[in-house]
Amino acid sequence: MKILIVSDTHGREQYLFDTLQKVKPIDLLIHLGDFEGGDELIQSFADCSVEFVSGNNDFFTGIPKEKIIHIGKYKVLLTHGHRYSVNYCTEVIRDEARRNGVDIVMFGHTHVPYMDLNSDVWLINPGSISLPRQQGRIPTFIIMDIDSKGDAHFTLNYVNK
Repeated sequence: MKILIVSDTHGREQYLFDTLQKVKPIDLLIHLGDFEGGDELIQSFADCSVEFVSGNNDFFTGIPKEKIIHIGKYKVLLTHGHRYSVNYCTEVIRDEARRNGVDIVMFGHTHVPYMDLNSDVWLINPGSISLPRQQGRIPTFIIMDIDSKGDAHFTLNYVNK
């Protein structure tokens, strides 16, 4: 199973569309919020199932702020992250995951990619595919692969401009 994880397109979908063409086929697209009204366009272009959560800039949408889904053997919390102070620390969001019996938390909001696979709860942030803030400011996304044994593997990728 191949999953594309993105966040923070902010209505600028071109890098996402280019990335979809480059990495397809995929089984699932996860968008972790701040799509700013582009959800229907993204859904129509994705050519696979799409899971969205809304972010702090997604006003007047019926899309939930967070949800728990199952990907293979993993219970996964999808959230934008802004309600958990992720710009300052990750302990609040990790504690929320533990309260919900979650294996993996996927979040955005910071526009900076982050992966921590060294704890009881894995934290995954793909950064921003449109408005990156990390050094070099190259848009990023993550590919999650589920292998034949059911184990997850994550790869941080940079968009070629």
